Amino acid sequence: MPDIRDLVRPGRVHRRLYTDPEIFERELEKIFGRSWIYVGHESQVPEPGDFYATRIGRQPVVMVRHGDGSVRVLHNRCAHRGAQVVGVERGRAEAFVCCYHGWTYETDGRLRSAPLDHGYPPHFDADAVGMAAAARVDAYRGFVFASLAADGPGLAEFLGRMTTSFDDMVDRAPDGAVSVAGGVFKHAYDGNWKLYLENLCDAAHPIFVHRSSIEAARAQDDAAHGDGAGEVAIRQMRQNGAPHEFWMDEVGIWTCPNGHSWLGDYHDDDRLVAARRDPRFAEYVDRLERRHGARRAKEILDVGRWNSNVYPNCSFMSQFRQLRVVHPVAVDRTEVHTFCFRLEGAPEEMFHDTVRFANVVNGTGSPVLTDDLETYGRIGAGLASEGLDWIEIGRGFATDRADGDGGRRGRDSTSEIYIRNMFDAWLELMTAP
Repeated sequence: MPDIRDLVRPGRVHRRLYTDPEIFERELEKIFGRSWIYVGHESQVPEPGDFYATRIGRQPVVMVRHGDGSVRVLHNRCAHRGAQVVGVERGRAEAFVCCYHGWTYETDGRLRSAPLDHGYPPHFDADAVGMAAAARVDAYRGFVFASLAADGPGLAEFLGRMTTSFDDMVDRAPDGAVSVAGGVFKHAYDGNWKLYLENLCDAAHPIFVHRSSIEAARAQDDAAHGDGAGEVAIRQMRQNGAPHEFWMDEVGIWTCPNGHSWLGDYHDDDRLVAARRDPRFAEYVDRLERRHGARRAKEILDVGRWNSNVYPNCSFMSQFRQLRVVHPVAVDRTEVHTFCFRLEGAPEEMFHDTVRFANVVNGTGSPVLTDDLETYGRIGAGLASEGLDWIEIGRGFATDRADGDGGRRGRDSTSEIYIRNMFDAWLELMTAP
């Protein structure tokens, strides 16, 4: 295996970073095994005994609300013979019982009982075995992260200025809280996990990748949609067709240390973000103003961010209350889970719009996501072919500039600065002792 440092150069990376199984396995160990990984939201485990099963990299874990009110993240593995203990995605349990031999665990992972507990050799200590806990667990405004490494920067330091994107999501709720609701979209593609985050802040691709949905939206009569979200989706698709001059003049791209980034909002129609001309939105604004006052409410609503990427496995859209979690499966196979959030205290119809928008734009049958999935598959297939070894990620390299707090900003939103920023974090993690 070559020196990892030789595979990342200014403005380009070697294609092996997307195709080499050995490098992928090392990513699972060095990145997903050491970094802070988004696990879930506290609203998914509201009461003691509530649990939600997910993965950190390929390792199965379960997030659970313990009896003392704390949220724990446990390795989903029996200490006896290694069976996965929790076999469903979510539920409520007084204790976790392994299906193989009935070993039973408390919701903090401690072993409660082991049937036929006799004759074990001297090394066996029932008080020392259990469902092992993640080394560190922390949350920011309800968003739960875990790290399998006992040392390293704390969550607040890791997130840095990206906390402002989470603030943008939560502050929009009149009651100051959000909650996961409405189910989950799951999809997979034949390509490397890094492709997904690289695409979400790519302002140069919509006019090409989404050409079919742009043309369909332009041909659509607005009067055909009366549900709000359908009209919003049509306008969303049309604005994907904005010329490159618009992206270069009107939209920004920002990066933060540790691989994080966000893309500025690129929509010029005030009906898009929250249907501002809709009477239901007026009711929402009234509730927000009653909580914060008119000035603060306006400050909240004026924040314009599109996708916020939290490296290495999470991206969300605060204005549309969508969050996506990236699960690497193999070097050329990736799963993505998409969740919708409810703004607590907002009119219920706003959540219905959130779900409808997800169905039309981010759902597995949408005319937008399907374009992206086709592209990921083509990249996966293309990188497997022999030819030039280097992938170009240099757009904007000579014009990027510092932007405070250790972050950098592209001259405009077409810069690939956010991809270079992710590979800066990638290289640091992959070469750490």
